[in-house]
Amino acid sequence: MEKVRIGFIGVGGMAEYHMKTLQQIDDAVITAVCDMNADRAREIAETFGAKPYGTLEEMLDAGVIDALYICTPPFAREGIEEAAAARGIHLLSEKPTGLQMEEVRRKEQIIRESGIIHSSGYCLRYLDTVQKAKQYLADKQVDMVLAYRIGGMPEVGWWRLMNLSGGQLVEQSTHQVDLIRYLAGEFDYVQANYEQRHIHRNYPEATVYDVGIVSFGLRSGALGTISNTVLSRKIGRGDVEFFGHDFYVSISGMTVRIVDDTQDVTLTSEMDFYLEQNRAFVAAVKTGRQELVLGDYSEAAATLEVTLAANDSAVAKQTIKITSA
Repeated sequence: MEKVRIGFIGVGGMAEYHMKTLQQIDDAVITAVCDMNADRAREIAETFGAKPYGTLEEMLDAGVIDALYICTPPFAREGIEEAAAARGIHLLSEKPTGLQMEEVRRKEQIIRESGIIHSSGYCLRYLDTVQKAKQYLADKQVDMVLAYRIGGMPEVGWWRLMNLSGGQLVEQSTHQVDLIRYLAGEFDYVQANYEQRHIHRNYPEATVYDVGIVSFGLRSGALGTISNTVLSRKIGRGDVEFFGHDFYVSISGMTVRIVDDTQDVTLTSEMDFYLEQNRAFVAAVKTGRQELVLGDYSEAAATLEVTLAANDSAVAKQTIKITSA
């Protein structure tokens, strides 16, 4: 194919940023958009030179796209991946890929059996600083992991309802969970505690927690914690720290720090990781090389399993074993 023709289902802020980076990729062209908000779909279509469609099926059957970006909220994913896969349309599914693990695993099998190229929204894997950390940690024994996702509350109503968003770990801290999996290996078990400390003062209807702590063990034997909150208006953090007997590695935003007996080095990336993610996906679609994608749908499903298990743990007040990742 000369150019990869791309369509979007869901055209909110995340989709718009993807579109802006895709405009910088010579091998990509945005040809179609679809959103339940018809006015927004028309506006985005006009901005990016695409055609708006009223339904997903109309867009998929029009023969105008080779690949589909799924940028709908996690509660609005019914039938999308299956419909695209059945037509041989390649997929980039934004995180989180859903809220029901059984459903996501079913979709994963359909996607893999279809033979299409598939990617997910775990964009931090494409940072050169993350790749530096991965290379460094490849032969190291990680003994403890500390992760943080601290900030404010997203200003969208559905985010505050647990059955629609899954809460902060599923929706935001999922990036830290994914980095832990990518750099230190698979989770063995999780134990979570969630509380609503302040949220009801501003949002009486909210069912999500605003403070959460997840303790976990990795299959390697390493232990760790993930600290989450959406009530911090003054300070934000999105860090992951890896500790070993004779080394320390931290990833904080765009920066990686590596400390051992011979070095104390801090590197800051200047990459647009969304651009790199989209460049890799477009190249994979054009060449048929799935290996160019660093975080495919199966990786997204494995990360989702950890976060949903933590939610189950918080409700059950018990440790949950991670079995299928």
